[in-house]
Amino acid sequence: MKDNDGLEFACLLDGQGGGRFGGWDLARSDARGEGVLWMHLDLRSERARAWLKAESGLDEISQTALLAQASRPRSVARGESLLVNLRGVNLNPGAEPDDMIAVRVELEGLRILTTRRRNLKAIKDLRKALEAGHGPVDTGSFLIELIHRILRRMAAAFEALDDRIDSVHERIQSAPGSALRAEISEIRNQVIAMRRYLAPQRDAVGRLQTEKVAWLTPVHREELRDLADRTTRRVEDLEAARDRATVAHEELSGRMAEQMNRTMYVLALVAAIFLPLGLITGLLGINVGGMPGADDGAAFWIVCAMLVGLAMAQWWWFKKRRLL
Repeated sequence: MKDNDGLEFACLLDGQGGGRFGGWDLARSDARGEGVLWMHLDLRSERARAWLKAESGLDEISQTALLAQASRPRSVARGESLLVNLRGVNLNPGAEPDDMIAVRVELEGLRILTTRRRNLKAIKDLRKALEAGHGPVDTGSFLIELIHRILRRMAAAFEALDDRIDSVHERIQSAPGSALRAEISEIRNQVIAMRRYLAPQRDAVGRLQTEKVAWLTPVHREELRDLADRTTRRVEDLEAARDRATVAHEELSGRMAEQMNRTMYVLALVAAIFLPLGLITGLLGINVGGMPGADDGAAFWIVCAMLVGLAMAQWWWFKKRRLL
């Protein structure tokens, strides 16, 4: 077993935008007196789960929230602690963006705990920012930076979704088909799945600015208000995408119905032309005595000429009636 099994990393923020990274040794030291300690845990590890239960010092409510298999976005303040569950789009290779990844955060004055079961690129972005020296400087700015980077990662997924809907609209105009119906249904399901988590996340982020914890300064609250507005816009973007997908589905259904009606119309005209011709040939084909022209060698060609004339007369009549 690795020494840092279950702990992705620990980082002691230096208050200047950077941080000192380490493992369990840093996490168990008394470094919290020197600054804010951030610990990022991988819940797939038994060691990480055991540490949360036995050594973290958290109460049962926080432990349950951080260890939960599935969680909806929410924020809960208890004293000077703030428990926040967030969701970010899944940008891992081969994954669908609507399979949103949960990140659970417990924020105290001088300690931050984040837990995950799958990789979230927003966390990696935050670590890189600290390594480069332009990351968060305290607990409040950490929360703001995390939400900001989650929203920024969402932007790419939303742009891809809009481009996909635009492509569907273009193909409906040029070549409507049943394959587009399946793609539109997939887009609508993706939008519904993303909105399922983003709508409560909007409420959770909006509630953060009113939580009564001392380490959230007025500046932090103002930035959280802006992030809540941005999250609301993302939800509105999803609703607009859902409406556009619905319009595309209705347009496709209308075009396919029009195409089907045109096909049925042509078939009806063909049937109308050949019905009397078929009646005549069927009548002349009965095997009974007294059939006129049975012994006349020219009768066949006379009948063929009559049929062609009748077909031409029908065509003229349909044309005059503007049915063709």
